[in-house]
Amino acid sequence: MFRALGTKATFDFGASSALAFQIRQGAPADVFASADEKNMRKVASLVEKPVVFARNRLEIVVGKRYPRRVTSLADLARPGLTVALCAKQVPCGSSADRALASADVTVGNASREENVAAVLTKVELGEADAGIVYVTDVRSAGARAEGVPIPDTQNIITAYPIAVVRKAPHRTAAEAFVKLVLSPKGQRVLRSFGFLPPR
Repeated sequence: MFRALGTKATFDFGASSALAFQIRQGAPADVFASADEKNMRKVASLVEKPVVFARNRLEIVVGKRYPRRVTSLADLARPGLTVALCAKQVPCGSSADRALASADVTVGNASREENVAAVLTKVELGEADAGIVYVTDVRSAGARAEGVPIPDTQNIITAYPIAVVRKAPHRTAAEAFVKLVLSPKGQRVLRSFGFLPPR
């Protein structure tokens, strides 16, 4: 996708809170794309003006082998159900908490994972019966998991901002990458993975 400049992009995936912390600690980075605007604000003085490049929505994920049916957020509070959620400081965790609160659901036995990938993995391996992740994560799981939609009245739509880091070692390439992500071509790729348009 990023070959126009003959440059190979190296990606560092992780919780937005962890990536923002690394940037604040001086870790070298050219571009920061966050899964929420809160963590982008944490590095506001270290990046150029952020631009929202996509949005995402939450979805319940259940394993293919899970025998008991989950159809709503309310089902996650059932006794005996093992639920995995992202850590509270991670965008998917804070959004999940807001969605559960809007549905008036309390999940007392949920494990808190480092990031959304860890939640998805626990469900895929059968270590958790269900979890709350993003629609794009459920899609990436393919045949290993199934998604249960969350109604709009209870769901949380998250905006994803992207910005060039002011001390980017490769500024020209960084600016070109952000431009590509925002371009019609980049947006088509994001749509193919289930992301919502920026606005």
